[in-house]
Amino acid sequence: MQSQNPFLDQMAKAMSDAAGAADGVRKEAETVMRSQLQRLLSDMDLVSRDEFETVRAMAETARNENDALRDKIAELEAKIEK
Repeated sequence: MQSQNPFLDQMAKAMSDAAGAADGVRKEAETVMRSQLQRLLSDMDLVSRDEFETVRAMAETARNENDALRDKIAELEAKIEK
């Protein structure tokens, strides 16, 4: 036959309550940190990956066009010198 110990029951209840409170604090801290990080990133005026890739493709196209024009100019200058 086991007897109930009120002190141990109260300690177990207090520990359960403390664990629940700690979990609530952890979740609240995560939420605050996440919102602060999102605000910080939005203030940094960063571009999205899609925007970066679009501008990169445009720069590559422009570079290829410049190379082609440079070659054409060199060809025309060679014809003029003859």
